[in-house]
Amino acid sequence: MRERFSTLSLLAFRSLWYRRYTVSLLILSIMLGSTLLLTVERLRTEMRESFANTVSGTDLLVGARSSPIQLLLYAIFHKGNATQNVSWKTFQEFSQHPKVAWTIPLSLGDSHKGFRVIGTSNAFFEHYRFGSKRNIELQGTTGFSSLYDTVIGAKVADALHYQLGDEIVIAHGLEDISFSRHGKHPFRVTGIMKPTGTPIDNAVLVGLDALEAIHAGWNAGSFLKPKTHNANATQTLAPESITAFLVGLKSRVAIFQVQRTVNDYKQEPLLAVVPGVTLMDLWNTLAVVETTLLALSILVTLISLIGMVALMLATLNERRREMALLRALGARAGDVLLLIVGEAFLTSMLAVTLALGLFNAIVLFAGDWLETAYSLRLTLSLPSPMEWALMAGIVVAGMLCSLLPAIRAYRQSLIDGLTPH
Repeated sequence: MRERFSTLSLLAFRSLWYRRYTVSLLILSIMLGSTLLLTVERLRTEMRESFANTVSGTDLLVGARSSPIQLLLYAIFHKGNATQNVSWKTFQEFSQHPKVAWTIPLSLGDSHKGFRVIGTSNAFFEHYRFGSKRNIELQGTTGFSSLYDTVIGAKVADALHYQLGDEIVIAHGLEDISFSRHGKHPFRVTGIMKPTGTPIDNAVLVGLDALEAIHAGWNAGSFLKPKTHNANATQTLAPESITAFLVGLKSRVAIFQVQRTVNDYKQEPLLAVVPGVTLMDLWNTLAVVETTLLALSILVTLISLIGMVALMLATLNERRREMALLRALGARAGDVLLLIVGEAFLTSMLAVTLALGLFNAIVLFAGDWLETAYSLRLTLSLPSPMEWALMAGIVVAGMLCSLLPAIRAYRQSLIDGLTPH
């Protein structure tokens, strides 16, 4: 039995080698489809994890009462605007809550050449975490040391070619129009954040006191009461309100208790959400896109396998004498069937192996570029159980697809194979 199997394997290999030019195109087709499938699966997994880890180590996100997803979109992803703000008095009150360890204020509303400006405090650099609780790494300063200091995201620096020490002018609102710019109060770039793959790569961070300073007397694009401020002033300018704030608790056991306290707050309507839970809810709303991409990749791979079946059927008539000679030399009808299936197995196996190698090459040479340019993070690692399952599925599907030409070869009789046409 083992000898028969070895003989059939050798015959299958030699048969493929004899038709190596045609088979090479077939392997290339299946390899590219399999590489696409592996890439989409890895991206899907990495994007899901990256999405869930956009902000980590934060127990609660608090803003004006709205929907949890809307709050998450404008506070974390900087998409859209808040319906209302949170008063500074309320922020201070919850900052001093006995169960709260730290808070990070967030104030949105201004922009710089299409990038969002976020007013915050030095607590942002100290407590903000992303990914697996990774902290923000800076080139330059460790935060806001003077009033008109700004720290910019990696993509802002790349897109606008900014370097440490450059001066920038932010604009009131989201449109960078000449009359809405705060030209009298330029900011100096004192820090550049290293790439994080999160929305803060597209952010311009300034101090809350600086926002208050440049907006003093601002009304519809003009200054009603012009004021000047010392560029080295410390944080003494308190805003009237902020957009939202992040909360870190002394104990995670108190999350739901503090969340209920915020949601039941009587002085103003507030909403507190657990970022991780809301992030997954938002991702689930996008599940149709995720499923569609995976389905399209599977479809491309199946088309490649169908091409293999078409090639086998097209060449089967030419191989009828070959099969007949094998039968005449003692091969059973079942051996002919196993030969065809074996050829499909070897073809699919080689294509999947090459696809895995091509995929790892893409990750190795283009992974950093994809993360920097498109925030698509691909890491070089062993295939996941799902990826192993997909590769095994391709091989099995190739063998199943070969059953049609294998059964036709099986049914060809010795006499039919030896009869000249």
